[in-house]
Amino acid sequence: MLNKHEKTQREWIGNVDVINYWLTLRQQLLVEYSKVAGLVGDYKKHLPSEDKLNHFCGALVDYISAGHFKIYDMVMERWQSTGFTTNSDIDALYARIIETTEPLLNFDDKYSNAELNENNFAGFDNDVSTIGEIIELRFEQEDMLIQLITDSLAIPPGA
Repeated sequence: MLNKHEKTQREWIGNVDVINYWLTLRQQLLVEYSKVAGLVGDYKKHLPSEDKLNHFCGALVDYISAGHFKIYDMVMERWQSTGFTTNSDIDALYARIIETTEPLLNFDDKYSNAELNENNFAGFDNDVSTIGEIIELRFEQEDMLIQLITDSLAIPPGA
């Protein structure tokens, strides 16, 4: 997941301020995820600290919120200023990204500020693994969206 992020970052960083911001948030999320996921294993020995888990959950919610309430709005403003409007490919990708939001927020609801005890964390290993897969899927879809956004901004509407 980190290698894919670094590849995307190399390809797109510097192209558009909005995308740079998006990729910075993504990197922060990956850092926090690696701190939590790298410690999974036997409950008594390897559960992440409450602090690490809360930092990850905070980064997760920040990332999701920024996408839904800031980045997508910033992109639309930039498109509108150049005369661009969304299309079916962008709408379909956005819909697939939205589908990943609920399970990510459910993870936050379950583990954010949860007491570290065996009952609360019995399925943590599976949950954190699943969340990693969902984050990776979301990143792949966002990468496709970034490609469509960048392509659209490179060619003025009607050109």
